[in-house]
Amino acid sequence: MTTFDALLIRSERPDDAHAISQVTQAAFAVATHSSGTEQLIITSLREAGQLEISLVAELSGQVVGHVAISPVDISDGSAQWYGLGPVSVLPAHQGMGAGSQLIRAALDRLKQSGAQGCVVLGEPAYYSRFGFSAQSTLVLPGVPAEYFQALAFGPHVPSGVVRYHESFDVKG
Repeated sequence: MTTFDALLIRSERPDDAHAISQVTQAAFAVATHSSGTEQLIITSLREAGQLEISLVAELSGQVVGHVAISPVDISDGSAQWYGLGPVSVLPAHQGMGAGSQLIRAALDRLKQSGAQGCVVLGEPAYYSRFGFSAQSTLVLPGVPAEYFQALAFGPHVPSGVVRYHESFDVKG
């Protein structure tokens, strides 16, 4: 297995939108639990001004991965909480650490911005390596509790129902 020593993690630029859409579509085409709308979600978040953090992984001038972070609402009124995802890496580059580098960089930027925490909907075994864990106090309706995880950047974990931006409801 090769690691990405030459991988550049950087902020999205306006001319990256098409490449991000292609990477996301390719990455989720092979994903078991994909809605098939992940690239549309990112476009909708961008158009709504809700992409708090949007990073790309670039290898030899080609965008090979992307991570998005957007604000979430929590019913208890907790502010400065965000959702991680979608995260995508071109299938030919998966399993080599690009996704992990993107997630770590995005979480670091989120912490530096003064955020209170982040939630993610995904595979517990994968996201636990970044510090995420299921929290009985946070609920995403319709999702098995173990797949909805949180990472608090301070001592407080909110208690309530989490709602992602309406962009996540986009239909293909």
